[in-house]
Amino acid sequence: MSDTTIKPRNEVKPKTERPRLHKVILVNDDYTPREFVVTVLRAEFRMSDEQAYRVMMTAHRRGVCVVAVYPKEVAETKATSATEAARRRGYPLLFTTEPEET
Repeated sequence: MSDTTIKPRNEVKPKTERPRLHKVILVNDDYTPREFVVTVLRAEFRMSDEQAYRVMMTAHRRGVCVVAVYPKEVAETKATSATEAARRRGYPLLFTTEPEET
């Protein structure tokens, strides 16, 4: 017999990072009707009438408003979809995304 001792290996667990979140931002303009902005917020972001109205009014007063926060791909998809819905109707409504500060 040999004097070799077998030590169990330490199991290395990979650290999984949470995906970096991105904000979807509504940019106010002077041409898109308020009712249409509320309609887009309800359809694309599943907001209630009251939530959509508050977001629209905040963007109207401040120039921009954070609509929601999602993983990057979801945020970009929703922002693009909402902006394209406005373009199809001839409105300059714009949704953008930016990384959320950590």
